[in-house]
Amino acid sequence: MPGTFEPIPGGGAAVALDDVEISIIRSLAVQLLELIGPGPAEDAPDDPLAELFAEGPSEPPSDPVLRRLFPDAYSDPEGAPQAAEAEEQRAYSAEFRRYTENDLRAGKRDSALVVIRTLDALHSAGEGGAVLKLSVEESRQWLGALNDLRLAIGSRLDITDEEDTDLLYRLPDEDPRKPMVMAYLWLGGLQETLVTTLMP
Repeated sequence: MPGTFEPIPGGGAAVALDDVEISIIRSLAVQLLELIGPGPAEDAPDDPLAELFAEGPSEPPSDPVLRRLFPDAYSDPEGAPQAAEAEEQRAYSAEFRRYTENDLRAGKRDSALVVIRTLDALHSAGEGGAVLKLSVEESRQWLGALNDLRLAIGSRLDITDEEDTDLLYRLPDEDPRKPMVMAYLWLGGLQETLVTTLMP
């Protein structure tokens, strides 16, 4: 089981992690939380209707990692559209973002918090590492967080397609990007085994 998720009776998944792995994943999840930003102000009135109709940002984030985590909903995959078409796509994307980004951020924040909390509970019981056991719902949230972490790291490494990933395997050890590459590949392995574990 070291380094790979496996199914557990009753649903969910388990993985053996050592202290270094726990520390790395927790640190990355904390960084992701900081990047996503805080939720609604704690002193905001507790009004579910106001929350429901709260509008988010309409412009894409300036940070390239956040743009990767919260991409425009409407864009031309074939390349650069005509000026009028591009303007229309920007308007549609802005409207979509205004009404969805707050919820998307909250979901990503919740998933990262589940990662941190489950690791904290594990860390307090561990001596040099332990087996992390997740419920089905926790497994799903971990899957979302692992995906977000890989998107964030991939964005920092300028990974846009499979060819970029192949180049990463050939980086020399002295390249300053090597630790980030190793984390990216390792998280990909964890994500893949968790997906397999959760499949019916």
